[in-house]
Amino acid sequence: EVDFWIIPIIQGFVQIEELVVNYNESSDDDKSSPETPPQESSCVDDIHPTFLVALISRRSRHRAGMRYKRRGVDKNGNVANYVETEQLIHVHNHTLSYIQTRGSVPVFWSQVGYRYNPRPRLDKSENETVPCFRAHFEEQLKNYKKQVIINLVDQTGREKIIGDAYLKQVLLYNNPNLTYVSFDFHEHW
Repeated sequence: EVDFWIIPIIQGFVQIEELVVNYNESSDDDKSSPETPPQESSCVDDIHPTFLVALISRRSRHRAGMRYKRRGVDKNGNVANYVETEQLIHVHNHTLSYIQTRGSVPVFWSQVGYRYNPRPRLDKSENETVPCFRAHFEEQLKNYKKQVIINLVDQTGREKIIGDAYLKQVLLYNNPNLTYVSFDFHEHW
């Protein structure tokens, strides 16, 4: 009886665009080479194929919060500021999907204080973290089957303590469906 008063919403972003690939803007060199003569199009859409592109981001309602105020994982395996972004491309009656997730490092950590970029600290021991880390990735693997983890924390500076704790949890979990990559973008800045 109250369904009339309930409005389902998501906290996120949705955009859908139709794109056209116009080959006329490319140079003649890009179209063919002396070794590869031009071929006739096999489909009318190949002249100016259209793509329907959708981008959908959904933010979790669990552990949402302001940066520096909400960090890490909770006792249920929910990470702070978790977002799932899906990119859909529809072309020639085929739909392709690519999903990327992001969230806070799934260990118990925080940053205390109001100054810019406060020093992170670990709030619980390695052993206390194990079941919550496990709960987080069991849910991820249930939903997505395999995961590539890209750790973006500073590997040498003040965030090193968080990056080390993350790697330690991945090694303890030891799941063949997880691939761990550490990418320190501070090095490439």
